[in-house]
Amino acid sequence: MRADERAGDGDGRGGSGGAHERSAAGGGPGTPGARVGPGGSSGSAGAGEQQSGRPGEATGVDLRAPNEWQHWHERRIETISAPHGPLSLTGTHWLDDHPDGHLPGVAGLWSGDGDQLVLTATAADGLTVDDKPFAGSVRLTADHGPIDGSRVAQGARRLVVLRREGLWAVRDFDPDAPARRSFRGIDTTAYDPRWALPGRFHRYERTQSIRVENADGRQRGLGLDGEISFTLNGQAHALHVAVEDNGSLWAVFADATSGSSSYRFRFLRPAAPTADGSVIVDFNRAQLPPCAFADHFICPFPPPGNTLSVPVAAGERNLLAD
Repeated sequence: MRADERAGDGDGRGGSGGAHERSAAGGGPGTPGARVGPGGSSGSAGAGEQQSGRPGEATGVDLRAPNEWQHWHERRIETISAPHGPLSLTGTHWLDDHPDGHLPGVAGLWSGDGDQLVLTATAADGLTVDDKPFAGSVRLTADHGPIDGSRVAQGARRLVVLRREGLWAVRDFDPDAPARRSFRGIDTTAYDPRWALPGRFHRYERTQSIRVENADGRQRGLGLDGEISFTLNGQAHALHVAVEDNGSLWAVFADATSGSSSYRFRFLRPAAPTADGSVIVDFNRAQLPPCAFADHFICPFPPPGNTLSVPVAAGERNLLAD
């Protein structure tokens, strides 16, 4: 399977999105359903979300976990609000939509040529390539590292080359984006050890590719490598997951809070399973997908089987903005 079918490039797993999906704000453990605001204060949960029983059976409490979660949360806020973080994305321009090579608000002429993208510009366009003023033509491949490391820039903006299922696009990350200026934090439920559930990872014999709808309304391939099973409120559940290059897992899921007290779907990134398949399914670290911060991401929706029938009143819930 091609790498561009595995939802990288800032919209999900792998690619330049890795740095986008780690960080965020406030408080230690609280009552089930308590919320952490941008300043670390707790608030009440959404209607019907207070847990009357255990979300999961805790086999032992790691006293380091609340502090580790706090650091994770703070890093999320820092990364999301960074100059070239996901809030700064102002456009994803597909070259097929602009056959004349002129992209809205972006200097130069852009065209696809097989496995490479060709950029042509004059000195007056004000572009830089590899941090040097650029004039002429250059052949580019897709950017897969941090946004700040993309080859092409226009002033403070980073122009990131994206390829997805054979189609070329250019993304415009602008530190002066309105969404970045209006950002006030992430509505997040305070840490609760009962949401850190023991689970088991089962790997498929081979990667399965399925077509799922993306946030831009198009269907694209999504690679799935296995599933994690766990028990929540006494009921067995499972989520289909992909395996990252470093062995960690990635799931796109929805639950009974999705679209009401939580964003319509979220991501979960469990650490690499142990040799026997044991894994911690920690919903305290459920995180908003990049498309929660900017409309121009093309995040995949949950695949069939990844919509939980129970409420997951944990982790990141919604964007806070003016």
